[in-house]
Amino acid sequence: MQFLSFLIVTVLDLYVSVLLLRVWMQWARADFYNPFSQFVVKITQPIIGPLRRVIPSIGPIDTASLLVAYILILLKYVVGLWLINQVLLFFPVYLPLSLLELLTAAGKLVFWVIIIRSLMSWISQGRNPVDQLLIQLTEPLLSPIRRLLPSMGGIDLSPMVLILILYALDYLKADVLALIL
Repeated sequence: MQFLSFLIVTVLDLYVSVLLLRVWMQWARADFYNPFSQFVVKITQPIIGPLRRVIPSIGPIDTASLLVAYILILLKYVVGLWLINQVLLFFPVYLPLSLLELLTAAGKLVFWVIIIRSLMSWISQGRNPVDQLLIQLTEPLLSPIRRLLPSMGGIDLSPMVLILILYALDYLKADVLALIL
């Protein structure tokens, strides 16, 4: 059962990350003709396409993708408990926990995109189409930090500051969880 539990949780987490990436790409107005963007759209379109007819976007936020990501995280809690105890139960505390988990997944996605962009800046130096997409995604987050930081002679510390902010928010989440549970 541990293998099945691992497999289900991993697949759900990966799909939630792709859904959140789609939300982020729409919010940042990234190039949807980029090959990697096309991959994200094609892997999420079978579920999100029909749902977008019913649930419209709110401004730049793709609410259909957010709703599906939230439901998948909720499903992860229910299925996880079922796989461990063989009992299918739904507890009301799963609702706020799923919201916190969704925010955590978004934070992890931002963290990894920042790390990958930093590594790719050393390797590809802007010649890769994925690199262009990463720049489009991260610039709305990094440019306000760059405006606040003093110039460091060509060294960009804004990714490190953003990662520190994400770590601080993770500690805040642990405090909130302690209050809920």
